[in-house]
Amino acid sequence: MNDLLDEKASNENLMARSGRGDSHAFETLVRRHQSSVLNLVHRFIGDRIEAEDLAQEVFLRAWQSAATYKPTAKFTTWIYRIAANLCINKQRSDRIRRLFMIPPSRKEEGGLGNESSTDHAGKNPSPEDLLLVAERRRQVLNAIQQLPANQKMALILKRYDDLSYKEISKIMDLSVSAVDALLIRAKRNLRGKLVSLEKKSRVFPR
Repeated sequence: MNDLLDEKASNENLMARSGRGDSHAFETLVRRHQSSVLNLVHRFIGDRIEAEDLAQEVFLRAWQSAATYKPTAKFTTWIYRIAANLCINKQRSDRIRRLFMIPPSRKEEGGLGNESSTDHAGKNPSPEDLLLVAERRRQVLNAIQQLPANQKMALILKRYDDLSYKEISKIMDLSVSAVDALLIRAKRNLRGKLVSLEKKSRVFPR
């Protein structure tokens, strides 16, 4: 009965109870949001194992902050802000580590996953079509991974989570105009990287 009540409770109610030490309420929050948080982190990090570890850290920090949580923003905005900060900090620390020649952790091939292959929706694509779609998706994901941290996060939140500029601004603690500028730069850089990848693939065919 309590589990049923928990499932119907609002995120804010569950967080208030979590702040009073109710671990069952927090477990409901984790079940409710773990998939979306993991997807966000996975798309940013590009490695499934690292993403699972970082997603656990997101919820650990949420639990540790539950007592001071104030519902001034939606819970999803709040939890995404924790995830975004951890992701951006990790990318920056990884780059610093590479400067000192410490090998970065293993990256999975084509690691972002969870992409829908709607390019040929309603058709019966040929094997060649499927290969072209898969290759294009791989190029896009690889290009996104090369973007600066803030640009990458803003682009992922917009492209994959379909969030508004206002929601992204709250998550990233930026003005709406700053988010707009970030997305313009991210899309311009992404197009440039894709053109470069396409040129290389023509020069060095697989």
